[in-house]
Amino acid sequence: MCGNSVITASGTEQEGDTGRKDQDKWCILDKRKQKMKKYAIVARPDEVSERLEIRADHYLTSNGFIRDDEHPDTVVVIGGDGTFILAVHRYMHCLNEVCFFGIHTGTLGFYSDYLDKDISEFLHVLTDGTGQEKQFQVLQAKTSKAIYYAINEIRIENAARTQVLDVYVDKKLFETFRGTGMCVCTQLGSTAYNRSLGGAVIQEGLDLIELAEISGIHHSRYRSLDAPIVLKAESVIDLASVSFTGALLGADAEVFELDGETNVEISVCKDRQIRVLRGRDISYFDRLKSLF
Repeated sequence: MCGNSVITASGTEQEGDTGRKDQDKWCILDKRKQKMKKYAIVARPDEVSERLEIRADHYLTSNGFIRDDEHPDTVVVIGGDGTFILAVHRYMHCLNEVCFFGIHTGTLGFYSDYLDKDISEFLHVLTDGTGQEKQFQVLQAKTSKAIYYAINEIRIENAARTQVLDVYVDKKLFETFRGTGMCVCTQLGSTAYNRSLGGAVIQEGLDLIELAEISGIHHSRYRSLDAPIVLKAESVIDLASVSFTGALLGADAEVFELDGETNVEISVCKDRQIRVLRGRDISYFDRLKSLF
């Protein structure tokens, strides 16, 4: 039993020596710490990140944590947003079972609240179990051969020839596109490749996805929307073509050939989310200002 309490004659519950609410709070924190005892570290291969990895390893093991790179409860990410994406893809097979906690060794990123100078506070948040968990979307792309997953975006690109795509939204034909390709991003990914394509930045907390053209061809005979479109997260996008010869499917930094395919179905994954531990209340707009 987490707290001490007594029942009065009137049937109401009174506190014991310490407040019930405080005891319940510490019980929750204690359970969180117990769940996060096994950890892994994914660090960028640079001097600062590797030094922080050694320090984090020593501190965590000294506080009863066990390093388990195969089956961690928490993945400590040391580096930049690219390192964070790498870490998530490394543990994509068990995404719902792990929580990611990042410290940035560059400028402040969208996946982390701490810079390298904040390492002591960062480690205390982890060992004390005081962080708050947030969840973010994962995209999936289905072909006839496989399912691919992404945090930022899924894109189809063809640098060899003009790619013709019939674009379906929720199984209804929206347009026929001609050009290099199309990009579908999450809210998190809206500030990545999508932004360089002229796409809108989507504020954190909005459950949306975005579809943007990559170098579309527009003239009197062929014309598509020629503008990004923001869609509700439940939307299903199909990109169909009679030929994907020379085209590549990109899922964040990973790239796959599409030869022989005729359709790619893109949607938000219903059974996977990214669990991210937050230790500070940093506004989304402060993160934006720190990067752009």
